[in-house]
Amino acid sequence: MSMLQFDESRNLDMILLGRAAIDFNPIDYYKPLSESTTFKKYLGGSPANIAVGLARLKKKVGFITAVSDDQFGDFVTKYFEKEGIDTSNIVRCKNGEKLGLTFTEILSETKSSILMYRNQAADLSLSPGDIREESIAGAKAILISGTALSQSPSREAALKAISLAKKNNTVIIFDIDFRPYSWNSEDETSVYYAIAAAESDIILGSREEFDLTGQLKGVGCSDRETASFWQSKGAKIVVIKHGKEGSTAYTKDGNAYHVKPFPVKLLKSFGGGDGYASAFLFGLLQGWDIMQCLEFGSASAALLVASHACSEDMPDEETIRSFIKKSKESYGDACIRLDEER
Repeated sequence: MSMLQFDESRNLDMILLGRAAIDFNPIDYYKPLSESTTFKKYLGGSPANIAVGLARLKKKVGFITAVSDDQFGDFVTKYFEKEGIDTSNIVRCKNGEKLGLTFTEILSETKSSILMYRNQAADLSLSPGDIREESIAGAKAILISGTALSQSPSREAALKAISLAKKNNTVIIFDIDFRPYSWNSEDETSVYYAIAAAESDIILGSREEFDLTGQLKGVGCSDRETASFWQSKGAKIVVIKHGKEGSTAYTKDGNAYHVKPFPVKLLKSFGGGDGYASAFLFGLLQGWDIMQCLEFGSASAALLVASHACSEDMPDEETIRSFIKKSKESYGDACIRLDEER
């Protein structure tokens, strides 16, 4: 893709910065969390899930974070290593910080919620001194998760990583990843999200996340206006997600591409975004056209919301291709070109 230039001489396809956590998903689902008694433990955290997804798609991936100095920290690093993800930039906490814990509630196919424990979260203790320029310079792209900007010193670590990526011509991907419990106010969120978005080559987020990111910048309400604003700051691709309505990728050349969700029997309503991001970014790294990337991302998202886990159920390329083929045989072409402005 001519609008994005990945340095093919670099060892890593992508290095991701942000939270790694522990998910507890109920086995006795379709009941309130207060009534669930049995849970299965998984690696969690949006950027961690995306990293696993990329690794399953045979990309060379690294991760930057801080983990607790205990058995859960061991679990994260060993899981990454099993998936072939480079852990040389994962540091251990020194002041007793703990991994975030997420208990999920699956009330129905379309209604889910999460209960998070993130007091003194390990990933937010990542410091600027933990960021190594050679690691960022050795990757084709870096993904910054928005949650990493929510508190210091992780905030400064993420901003340093962005600065070093700009210096070394590493493609910057900003996954807005808004989690309200991590922030003090919407104004604070908007300030730091806007800083990151203005430095990014690719921005991924929901309509609501873009509204929050742009509220101090006077961004219009339409998707086209939002994309144009951030592209005026340097973004080459802006992806805006609308849940059941699908998602649209706006490219620097003025084109817009839309994909609808693949029909699938839902098990839960979370996890799809991480599958979407990993498969979409995989397509960009492969040099595919935007519609191919969107289709792959949408298919991966469908597979994730139909499964119990997030990281553990990230699909490989063959699984995604097979799903797309079977879906099109059953339902026809799932992708359309978006010609009108939203």
